[in-house]
Amino acid sequence: MTDESERAVQAAIEGELRLLDPEVRASRALVSELLDPEFTEIGASGRWWGADSILTVTSAGTVSSESPVKVSEMSGTVLAPGIVHLTYFADIQGSRAWRTSLWRLTETGWRMYFHQGTLAS
Repeated sequence: MTDESERAVQAAIEGELRLLDPEVRASRALVSELLDPEFTEIGASGRWWGADSILTVTSAGTVSSESPVKVSEMSGTVLAPGIVHLTYFADIQGSRAWRTSLWRLTETGWRMYFHQGTLAS
């Protein structure tokens, strides 16, 4: 991996971890900085989310923020210039899921474009 690729993957990982931080999730402004305006998500529940619906849920405090997300096996790869794909395993209070996200470089920095969670046993 080139230095540029490593920096891109690291930037996406840092953004992902910020989005998992309960204090960041509680702030509509901070989450907005990290989500692409065209953001979509297919949650582990199977529900489809857009940027507005995610911002409404996270800023309303309906997303659990009492305990941190336990993340393992995070890795990333550059798919094309300005596009990073991350995968990792997340445990949120016993709800375990494989997670994947796409990050793209915009004029304002790295932003999450797509996210999907798949429940795991």
